[in-house]
Amino acid sequence: MTVPGRMIGLQLPDESTVEGAAPGSCYVYKASLIGPAQRFELTDRGLSWRVGGKSGFWPYADIAAIRLSYRPSSMQPRRFRADIDNAAGARISIVSTTWQTVTLMAPQDKDYRAFLTELHRRLEEAGSGAALVGGLKPALYAAGVAVLALVAIAIAGLLARAVATGAWAAALFLLGFAALFGWQIGGFIRRNKPRRYRFEALPGELLP
Repeated sequence: MTVPGRMIGLQLPDESTVEGAAPGSCYVYKASLIGPAQRFELTDRGLSWRVGGKSGFWPYADIAAIRLSYRPSSMQPRRFRADIDNAAGARISIVSTTWQTVTLMAPQDKDYRAFLTELHRRLEEAGSGAALVGGLKPALYAAGVAVLALVAIAIAGLLARAVATGAWAAALFLLGFAALFGWQIGGFIRRNKPRRYRFEALPGELLP
């Protein structure tokens, strides 16, 4: 998470308050196994948050941009992230998974989707002019597409050579590798295509 600016001391609800809150108005997750839980709550006036010993409050009018993206990890292939910027240039990040044990990063698909849907609803209701962006930044996306194309060309060349020389085991290995690579990296590139979206039409590919 980017270190936020304009921090305001704000006492967020305790665990029992979060559990009893309206559906979609609260979200809690752990970004690391040993770190503290990160808490976010939607109030009538704005977004309040607490990360470790830091807390703050952003009125809905101060939220300048939201970027939704698909960010799989080695331990959780279905992992999504929302980066929220305010007018002062501060940023908070919310992910759809939480650390539970050394070997378990658990998905929180339903709660993550509900929180982001409610955030967008409240922003629209408040007349927000926030920029709503999906996927990677264009330059980063273009670099990813270029790498994907280069790898595809290299695999195609090796496959053609393996077939020409009768190295069928190598050809089968390359086909399997190409299928796996295309499924993982290709899916990442497809989901993270840069786009704009509207408050009432969140991109389904960037939500769990």
